[in-house]
Amino acid sequence: MISVSAAIEQLITTAKTTDAKEQLPVTQSLGRVLATDITATINVPPADNSAMDGYAFCFADAQSNNFKLPLSQRIPAGIAPKALIPLTIARIFTGAEIPVGADTVAMQENCQELDGTVSIDSKIISTANVRPKGQDIQSGETILTAGTKLRAQEMGLLSSIGVDTVEVFKPLKIAIFSTGDELVEPGQVLQPGQIYNSNRATLIGLIQSLGMTPVDLGTVPDSLEATETVLKKAADVGDIIFSAGGVSVGEEDYVKDAVASLGSIDFWRVAIKPGKPLAFGQISNTPFVGLPGNPASVFVTFMILARPFLLASQGLKQVLPQGLKAIAQFAKAGEKREVYLRAKLTDSGVEIYPNQSSGVLSSACWGEVFVKQQSGQSIQIGDLIDVLPYSL
Repeated sequence: MISVSAAIEQLITTAKTTDAKEQLPVTQSLGRVLATDITATINVPPADNSAMDGYAFCFADAQSNNFKLPLSQRIPAGIAPKALIPLTIARIFTGAEIPVGADTVAMQENCQELDGTVSIDSKIISTANVRPKGQDIQSGETILTAGTKLRAQEMGLLSSIGVDTVEVFKPLKIAIFSTGDELVEPGQVLQPGQIYNSNRATLIGLIQSLGMTPVDLGTVPDSLEATETVLKKAADVGDIIFSAGGVSVGEEDYVKDAVASLGSIDFWRVAIKPGKPLAFGQISNTPFVGLPGNPASVFVTFMILARPFLLASQGLKQVLPQGLKAIAQFAKAGEKREVYLRAKLTDSGVEIYPNQSSGVLSSACWGEVFVKQQSGQSIQIGDLIDVLPYSL
């Protein structure tokens, strides 16, 4: 078995960023990954502007005139102002451009206008309430780099510099299939010895949550011939292949042997719990990831091992969740493998789901974080322990 960290490093190092790109309107780019750097061609704001409704003036002029100045113009937002007449003051509104000759804005609450003369609270500080040109973004500045996942705030940032379309990587197509003669799809009547296939829906949802496209190849019977057939098809239709089940060493587990006969296996056992049997290899230059069959194992191994590989392949720079520390509200003896416990944060720390069996998928629904228990690490109540959020 290889360690979890070694497996993640090998997966990320092996990942080849897709070269398929497309242009999209910024308003349709949520969740997509930038394929090019974005450099601003304008300043934001393009000119000094007012942060408040109030009055714009030259501080030195006001100071020399006991903070009383005659009103000379009115400047609404969106109108280019005239230069400020010396020893005067201008009515100005939030977002309006500061006129040449002014350097300070007084809030309207701190001013009194009477018969065309404005009195200003003398406590005001020079340059108050002025947003300087380029305060947010300066022309020539790289504001976003390739590999950035676009969120609502990045969409707004792009729009603020006048960008209406962006080049992004096309979503990867992930071919998926499940193995097992015992599996039945939801909606059918269970017969003795059968179980419903939850892994198919879990994988589809996990892949879609990453902004990628699942290509569902269904459930494959437990035979070497059927497994080889679906793997060949998966290599043709997918950028990456995922399977659930069949990668162990049982007499009815054919995935590992089928992959080895059609391509190559780089590794197939990882020192992780749940989920030790996990295969990684290639079929016709198409990467293959074989997940274990137990439902909770599928969830854990996908999130901890497969997700970083997929995100790196999609061109994303940030592929690992940001860990945090929390106080353990439970005790647990150490184990030989690295354990990922489905857990929940509380006001007093972190607690784990009572049943951590690899077949208990409800533990993943109840939880929101993983507790990372290092190999051989015993955890006592009150210990400061490592926690990984489900989300990046």
